[in-house]
Amino acid sequence: MTELSTRLHHIIDEALLDASEIEDWGRSADYIPPLAQVDPRQAAVSVCLPDGTMVNAGESRKAFSIQSISKVFSLALAMGRYGDLLWQIVGREPSGTHFASLAALEANEGRPRNPFENAGAIATTGALLKGYEPRETLSELVRFVRDMAGDESILIDAEVARLETESGFRNTAIANFLRHNGILTEDPDRVLGTYFHQCAIEMTTRQLARAGATLAQLPCANITLGADRIQRINALMLTCGLYNESGDFAFEVGLPAKSGVGGGLLISVPYQASIAIWTPGLNAKGNPMIAIYLAKRIADEMGWSIFAKPAETL
Repeated sequence: MTELSTRLHHIIDEALLDASEIEDWGRSADYIPPLAQVDPRQAAVSVCLPDGTMVNAGESRKAFSIQSISKVFSLALAMGRYGDLLWQIVGREPSGTHFASLAALEANEGRPRNPFENAGAIATTGALLKGYEPRETLSELVRFVRDMAGDESILIDAEVARLETESGFRNTAIANFLRHNGILTEDPDRVLGTYFHQCAIEMTTRQLARAGATLAQLPCANITLGADRIQRINALMLTCGLYNESGDFAFEVGLPAKSGVGGGLLISVPYQASIAIWTPGLNAKGNPMIAIYLAKRIADEMGWSIFAKPAETL
């Protein structure tokens, strides 16, 4: 074990110990039945370092539903396929509203503000579906995630996808509004079926941190994408990755990140580390409450921020 990984282990263990004293760990997402049953007082942390060393703590082998973190992967594929044409159907600005807001979509004349709010993610999935069958699109996406993580065991939880489909009335309204405004050209039901399955991908923090090595442009990354695409994905993660809490996270932590209502948080420390945290309890804005606390502790004590001078040890 290197000096760096030893230090990280100590920081994470101390942060988890302190977090255990916090009374409120948030509430599990109650509008997706399988997620509502998850005990919110669980935690997992995994950090992938440039040489491929993994630092893990807590329930790091426990798979969870990545939900909106999947939007990073679908965005990466869509940017690779369409380039700048993608921005004709989705914007790049923070919304400042709830991630499933219909009012914000209508106020913006039907064009999603960014690819990480639900409307933007549905539009992105619709673009990936154009000319393909849902099964083909999902196969491509899961293949992409498996390649990034270097792990063939990553799967979609079909039961979670089914239950999301049955209860996703707001997303159905969003998809139909997008179709009405010409943002979606595919059948809304086909797009939503694909989208719900995409969100139901299950990963552990170990797998997610390893996949994130591509986004952090670590030497150990299993696959590489163009630097231009990676820089822009990280920019969107910084400004839009935690919905209407993105500004606070950028202010407090200073790192690109993407959250999911399954409790996951993927954080990119460019050229230095990829961090994945899972704490299923959410705050009022739909972000993992204790994961944010742990992220700030790790970033502060490691000196990790895109606005800080890189540590000489790295």
